Amino acid sequence: MEQGKTIGIFGGSFNPVHRGHLMLAQWLLHEMQFDSILFVVSPSNPLKHQPDMLPEQQRLAMVKLALEGHPRLEACDIEFAMPRPSYTINTLRELSCRYPGYKFKLIIGADNWQLIDKWRAADEIIRDYGIVIYPRPGYHVDPGTLPEGVTLSNAPVVDVSSTMLRKVIPQWGVPDYFLTPEVSEYIKNNKLYNYGNTLDNQH
Repeated sequence: MEQGKTIGIFGGSFNPVHRGHLMLAQWLLHEMQFDSILFVVSPSNPLKHQPDMLPEQQRLAMVKLALEGHPRLEACDIEFAMPRPSYTINTLRELSCRYPGYKFKLIIGADNWQLIDKWRAADEIIRDYGIVIYPRPGYHVDPGTLPEGVTLSNAPVVDVSSTMLRKVIPQWGVPDYFLTPEVSEYIKNNKLYNYGNTLDNQH
C-alpha cells in the first residue's frame, strides 16, 4: 500500500466468504473511491457468538482464495495476534500505528449501524476514521439522521449471508453460484460445514 491512500476496512468472520462480500467490495471501491479494501478476518466478535465458527486460519485461507486476481482487495489477519475479544477500535488504532500515512475508513452493514452505540469507542471511530454503511435487508437507515463522518452507500442490497450458506451446505451440498470456484473447492476438499453429510457425496 502506498503512502497517503484511503483504505476501506471490511471486517467480519467471513464464515465463509461469498460472492456477496466481493460484489459489495467492488461497488464500494468505485463509489467511495477507496484505493483498496482490507478484508479483516476476525477471530471473534464481542457481540456475536457462533458455535459453528471455523478456525480463523481456514477462514483466512478462503478469503485469500476468493480475492486472488483482485489486487485492490486484500486479506488481513492483523487481529489474529491482538488481544481478544477483538474490538474494532483497537484494530483501527493498530492499523494507524503501523501505517501512519494512510487514511482508514470502516465499512459496516446497516444491521451493525443499529448497534453502534454498543461498540467500544464508537464516537472515536466516527470522529477519527469515519464509517460507510451498506444496506442490509430489513434494516432502514435514514441518511438525514447520520452524523458527520458517516456515509450511507447506494450499493445494491445483496440478500445472501454466510449464515444461510452454513445452513444449506449440510442439506444441499455446496451452492457453487454463491461462492468463487476456489472457495467452493476448498470447502469440498476439506469437508467443511458438514459437507460430508450432503447429497453431493452420494453421487
